[in-house]
Amino acid sequence: METRTRALAASGFTVGLFLLVQLGALALVEPFQRAGYQQTPNPSDPTNAVVYVAAILVMTGVMLAIIKFGVEWILRAVIVLTTGLLSWYVFSVVVPPVLTATVGGAAVNVLAVAASAGTALALVVHPEWYVIDLAGVVIGAGAAGLFGISFGLLPAILLLSALAIYDAISVYGTEHMLTLASGVMDLKIPVILVVPLSLSYSFLDDAAAAGEAMDDAASDEAEAADESASDGESSEEVSAPNGGQVSAEETEAATDPADETDAAAERPDAADRDVFFIGLGDAVMPTVMVASAAFFAPADSLVSGIALNLPALTAMVGTIAGLFVLLWLVLKGRAHAGLPLLNGGAIGGYLVGAVASGIPLMQAVGL
Repeated sequence: METRTRALAASGFTVGLFLLVQLGALALVEPFQRAGYQQTPNPSDPTNAVVYVAAILVMTGVMLAIIKFGVEWILRAVIVLTTGLLSWYVFSVVVPPVLTATVGGAAVNVLAVAASAGTALALVVHPEWYVIDLAGVVIGAGAAGLFGISFGLLPAILLLSALAIYDAISVYGTEHMLTLASGVMDLKIPVILVVPLSLSYSFLDDAAAAGEAMDDAASDEAEAADESASDGESSEEVSAPNGGQVSAEETEAATDPADETDAAAERPDAADRDVFFIGLGDAVMPTVMVASAAFFAPADSLVSGIALNLPALTAMVGTIAGLFVLLWLVLKGRAHAGLPLLNGGAIGGYLVGAVASGIPLMQAVGL
């Protein structure tokens, strides 16, 4: 009963984080548009998706190189600075300009700058799980809102589809996403969301929170290598999550079925652990579809004061449905690519809502 309660509480906490990112992005859509924060000159251009996917591939390669050469402090510094920048985008439209200063002839919202700097500073001086989660929600909502108003319906669908395929390949095929995850787990930065399964859990005090998965993986890999040397067999390692996947804080070896069954029997259930991690990208990417639907889909608004129409609402429902399936798989103790389920749910949910709103299917996909 206790295990089930912990699993339900963790699932509820995770869903709550996703909803905060989604609702935050929807609340930011119109303020971002009024502030002129649209990032592409032509949001309907499908090549925008190609450019951004290429940028993500390059960035992933750079991050892997940083990890390979052991200079992770560079990655941490870049993420902290990026957090401050994205936070400023959010706070600049949320915090009233009651205190301003003139810098270079332009008025600057001092309180917004202070709030964004404080968010970045908190990650440096006290990266506890709730600090990381709060920062992740802020920058996740901001990133999804910016992408949402910058990617029309077709580019958004293409972007999410491409990233879902890439995520599956990078987790189940090349496994370089797992290598990337292992390298950033101990950096305590908001590229992940931390889901504690215990009220007493502390990300700072638990020195193994970030390193346990890698230590277990290294041990498993060493044992597998020894067995391979004697038996002529090979094995591959699947480790903890990041970016486009969700996983419990553990690793598993992808060996033959009998070995995998034995390994699974020896590992504790994910719900018996103190924490598991969710890639922030899992929350951000499907929310891009939600924000894009709210901004570009020709459907009536459902709620005043927030950009929410039926296609955006059903995209949210589809994302959460995909999340429930993903959590069910993850709480069994297995690492999984998150974006195929989450992005697929968001796109499918959007299309259902668009058709239900009377939008022709070809128009709904942006053609």
